Amino acid sequence: MIERKAISISDATEGMSLGGTIEDRMGRPLMKPGDVLSDYKIERLRRLGLGTLQIQYDNGVDIDPDKILSDKARENVEKYRVEDPNKVHLEQVVKDRICEGVKFLYANPDPVQLAETTQAVTYELMEAIKKSDAVAVNIADLKVSDEYTLEHSVDVATISMITAKKQGKSQKELFEIGMAGLMHDIGKTKVPPEILNKPAKLTFEEFKEMKKHSLYSYQMVKDNTSISNDVKLAMLQHHEKLDGSGYPYGIKGDEIHPYAKIITIADIFDALVTNRPYKRGIAPKEAVEMMMGMTETLDMKDLKSFLSTMILYPVDSLVQLSNGEVARVVKKNPDFLLRPMVVGVTSGTVYDLGDIRCMNLVIV
Repeated sequence: MIERKAISISDATEGMSLGGTIEDRMGRPLMKPGDVLSDYKIERLRRLGLGTLQIQYDNGVDIDPDKILSDKARENVEKYRVEDPNKVHLEQVVKDRICEGVKFLYANPDPVQLAETTQAVTYELMEAIKKSDAVAVNIADLKVSDEYTLEHSVDVATISMITAKKQGKSQKELFEIGMAGLMHDIGKTKVPPEILNKPAKLTFEEFKEMKKHSLYSYQMVKDNTSISNDVKLAMLQHHEKLDGSGYPYGIKGDEIHPYAKIITIADIFDALVTNRPYKRGIAPKEAVEMMMGMTETLDMKDLKSFLSTMILYPVDSLVQLSNGEVARVVKKNPDFLLRPMVVGVTSGTVYDLGDIRCMNLVIV
């Protein structure tokens, strides 16, 4: 017998079955009854601002991701399963320290304190990356705050540092990229709050003012001798684009600092998947698909490095396929981020979604 009940989003766990339709603000269905929740779906709902949701039970018992595997599925999971690369792991005590540091940074953007506070927070991130020997990022694991500015700064810094590490950059370069990532939006403290927090699309004049934030960021640090010129340029140029369509100066290609190119990618991704005052975030896979089409504006070498660090479908997570089957992820596909290898939990069928023979199947 199927039973339903409402639970807090904080109590939702991977493998639970959705008991009702979830719609966006326009009334369009995002998820339907029977959809199996994954970590990414839960994080997406949380970012959409959902406080509660309805789940369904079978005879009052939650779905256990391990117990729903058939014998054949279990056999194939064991046969093909490959652990994800080491991910950035932030212990709660570290998250608390980082959150306090970034909160202080944005509340007290004093030039003297700026470098010292940023260096301390960047050191925490460096140590977390080193401790976990991280070469990958699961965006859901990074959450340090419900406040957008704080969360965004940490996300951008961490994603940028891992991308730089993937490219073999030095510890000094990683540290500087982390600093620039944490401070890239510090200039928003100079933008009028009625513009910064406006819950609607900005007017032309408002957007013109908003676009000054990267210049404000640079002006706040340009005379600080404790911050390198590389960090300063990355902060200034993180909205520049390869084709010259960015701001504040519309520079192109190699005129843009290498740090800025990496931070731009992290900034765009995190902004796309995160709730903002004027729009709701989209699913990480949708953000990746969108960014893969930005060939004229983003550095493709940096984008490839970024994509190789992202874990959109963690190994052991449950996904729903376009054929209606629920499957368990067993292996990341480094060449096709959106198409991992999965095993049907009931049929036990192995689907290598990156193989041409499975091109008609997608994760929904």
